[in-house]
Amino acid sequence: MIKGHKASWWAAYVLTLTSCHAMPTSLDQPALIINPDEASRAGLRSVLIEALGVPVMVSDTALTDSSILVIENHPPATMENPVPMGRVMEMPFRFRLVKNAEQCILINQQEQKRYILNETTCTPE
Repeated sequence: MIKGHKASWWAAYVLTLTSCHAMPTSLDQPALIINPDEASRAGLRSVLIEALGVPVMVSDTALTDSSILVIENHPPATMENPVPMGRVMEMPFRFRLVKNAEQCILINQQEQKRYILNETTCTPE
């Protein structure tokens, strides 16, 4: 009995992990975050950290006026290695928020990787 329970738990877990990739992208609609709160902002920051591999700062109103989020790539600065003066030539990271069925999904535009924002409510743009 326990083995069957473990197998069904693992099946549900794998389905949860792959469900974002199985969604038909033809249903994607550019979207805006509505009623942002601390949970939705924390969820957005968490997804961005997962996507970029580094902590990022985003405005409390990120993705509330536009479905596009652009994050500049600035090298970290230290006392020994200050930020160089001049232009940063690396392309910024671009993300797009879409609504697909009832889910809010953030898409990394360079990699086309999709991240579900579970704590977020969004509406088509």
